[in-house]
Amino acid sequence: MTLRLDKKLTNEKINSCLVLHENKVVYEFFRNNKQKQKLHKVNSVTKSVLSILIGIAIDQGKIKSIKQPIADFFEGLEESKKAITVEHLLTMTPGFDWPEFTSWGGRPMPMINSKDWVKFVLEREMIEEPGVSMHYNSGASHLLSAILQKSAGEPLTSFAEKYLFQPLQIKDYSWHSDSKGVAIGGFGLSLNPFDLLKIGKLMLSNGKWETKRIVSDGWIQNSTAPRYIGPYFGMYGYHWWILTDKDNAPVSPHTFFAMGYGGQYIIVVPETNLVTIFTSDNYGETHLPLDYFKQEILPSLS
Repeated sequence: MTLRLDKKLTNEKINSCLVLHENKVVYEFFRNNKQKQKLHKVNSVTKSVLSILIGIAIDQGKIKSIKQPIADFFEGLEESKKAITVEHLLTMTPGFDWPEFTSWGGRPMPMINSKDWVKFVLEREMIEEPGVSMHYNSGASHLLSAILQKSAGEPLTSFAEKYLFQPLQIKDYSWHSDSKGVAIGGFGLSLNPFDLLKIGKLMLSNGKWETKRIVSDGWIQNSTAPRYIGPYFGMYGYHWWILTDKDNAPVSPHTFFAMGYGGQYIIVVPETNLVTIFTSDNYGETHLPLDYFKQEILPSLS
């Protein structure tokens, strides 16, 4: 795997790749030494980290359950939106008109350019009942961030610091906020490759880090279970993707992943004790690192 994969990654805009197998790093690739500690903007991998934090908040009772209506957190919702729950946001099925992967070209610029991101999302027109179908929606992630901050009574970043980053010894990161002080739930996080690998190890270990329980194993199982067919990349759980075949059926062994624009990945295969991370600048080919994982890494280590 090593020489052939080295050559492929060198020829592309892939900055780093780490492969952990049976709790050992068996492959490392860095475009240069700076990439080892560089904080990479991981884009929508942020969503999957946020999912872990939502699980922690539910474990602590700060959020009652995934079935809690978002009307508990946002006043003045119109009647058609009062049926939306935390789970609908996690699965990106709130029913909003949200053409992020179609007419918006993959980026939610109308939300980004608005003065109040949360207000922008909540005022979107409803086009179907909640739970009917998944439409990729970074606005749903931003609402989850706002919900976590409201329920925890502190900024999402300080909650993450206490209950996720400190236990995993993640010391160097950044998490940008919108103009109202809400941490950007869909794409605001930057991490270095080794700390991305720690997130993957936590997921592989069903929510435990060494001897400490970080998030319940039930949350890990539920958030990585296939629930809705998503656009382009597989099926979707609670802000985690599930790898599928060409017919949109989950592959065996069960493989789930966090994916960010430009080729940022945390890929986990529990059955084979395998975690792979990528950071990349492939903004025209986000899928490319996942292709290399399927072609080169998974076959050699399964």
